[in-house]
Order: sequence, then structure tokens, then C-alpha cells
Amino acid sequence: MTNKERCLKPATDEECRKAWLTLKDTMDIVGGKWKLVLISILRGGKFKFRELAKEAEISPRILSKELKELEINGLITRTVLDTRPITVEYQLTPYSTSLNTLISEMYEWGQTHRRKVTGKL
Repeated sequence: MTNKERCLKPATDEECRKAWLTLKDTMDIVGGKWKLVLISILRGGKFKFRELAKEAEISPRILSKELKELEINGLITRTVLDTRPITVEYQLTPYSTSLNTLISEMYEWGQTHRRKVTGKL
């Protein structure tokens, strides 16, 4: 099979290599078990760190790592509130809406796959 046959649309070998690189970049940013789950939760508004941990059922250590990566990539903002003890809130950035189509497509695929594997939703 040639590179051209492996691309989603007809393309040159160079275009295929660039497409694979951009797909890898995408997976580096939103891949893994938690990032899209956290983004989906944050679509409901601002959340404090502990609220997010409880809602996602994720350990604080992993949550902290995932939130830092989402913040570095411009998908969420972190706000330190002037409270005692200090409280931190997270919310989506306007840029994060660029993932809406991807999340919707993944949801649809997940429903279809679950029906295929289990016979029910």
C-alpha cells in the first residue's frame, strides 16, 4: 500500500506525512484518558479544582498534570481566587470551542461502537 492510499483523501506522499504529523500533534494535545473528559465537564462552566476531581473521578495528581497541559495549549484558563485557603478555578477558553466538532464526532462514534460491542447503549 502506498502512502497515498493510506491518506484519508488523495494526496502526495509529502502531504500524507504532514497529515500524520498534524494528527500526532492533535493526539499529543487532546489524547489520553482525561483531557476530553475534562473539557466536556468544563463546558458546564467554571469549576474549582476539587469539584473537577470529584466530577471526573480523577486523582488530584493526575488532574493537576492534565490541567497544566490543557492550560499550556490554550484550552483552559486557571484563575487563583483571593480566598483563604486559596481557591483555583478553571474554565474553557474561547479557543477550546474549536474542539466541539471533534468531541461531537467522537461521541457519535463511541455510541456506535458501544452498540456494536455490547448490543446496547
